Amino acid sequence: MIQITQLNKSFGKQHVLQGIDLKIDQPGRITAVLGPNGSGKTTLIKCLLGMVLPNSGEMKIDGEAISNNWAYRSQIDYLPQIARFPENLRIKELIAMIKDIRGGQADDEQLIARFDLDPYLNQQLRNLSGGTKQKVNLVLALMYDSPILILDEPTSGLDPVAMIRLKELLREEKQKGKIILMTSHIISFVEEMADDIVFLLDGNIYFQGSVDKAKEQYGEQELEKAIAQILTGKKSVRMNSKKTNGSLVKKLARVIRI
Repeated sequence: MIQITQLNKSFGKQHVLQGIDLKIDQPGRITAVLGPNGSGKTTLIKCLLGMVLPNSGEMKIDGEAISNNWAYRSQIDYLPQIARFPENLRIKELIAMIKDIRGGQADDEQLIARFDLDPYLNQQLRNLSGGTKQKVNLVLALMYDSPILILDEPTSGLDPVAMIRLKELLREEKQKGKIILMTSHIISFVEEMADDIVFLLDGNIYFQGSVDKAKEQYGEQELEKAIAQILTGKKSVRMNSKKTNGSLVKKLARVIRI
């Protein structure tokens, strides 16, 4: 279970997270954190991982506060939005290094086969395409069997076949009863894979609930159109008490990729 209470984070005068309250306590479900660029999605994830320290608020995993308690991170597998590794390493060297650092039992071989990475194992990272690097990142994130899986933009650069493989893997991870948290700008992917969504805007939660509830609440048959309504302020139901600065209409242009 993940529980976040009144989480605040600022970078200088920029308030990135403003009193976030979030509870994810149902295993075997995928929760997608959505919102335009700069809405606080990645900062929220990095706070949860201990990579960014919040100004205030509390975060708990399975009822235990995570502040100054780094052992909880062994329960989490994480795919960063942009993974940076030494470009001179070969794929097999990188995988071996991560296995050596983390220890424990890793199931990397079946993932390498699933993403057709065998021909590339001896290639240096600098020589790989963006899509192949993303496949490597997915192997690193999924080769351990932790109860919590956090994926930041997992579809980035993937070809259609790799997308199918990713969807298969996510369904398998759900069946294991894991808590899965992801971000994505690909709303069709979210609608197909996610059970619940959390919509962030200017560091506040504007919607939290199931995909079906979002479509029902905003009177739409497609999640894409329901999200557009949140962004344009129509029938918006705010989950936080603080007032947002700026026009919601202007935010629509920032997520035109939806």
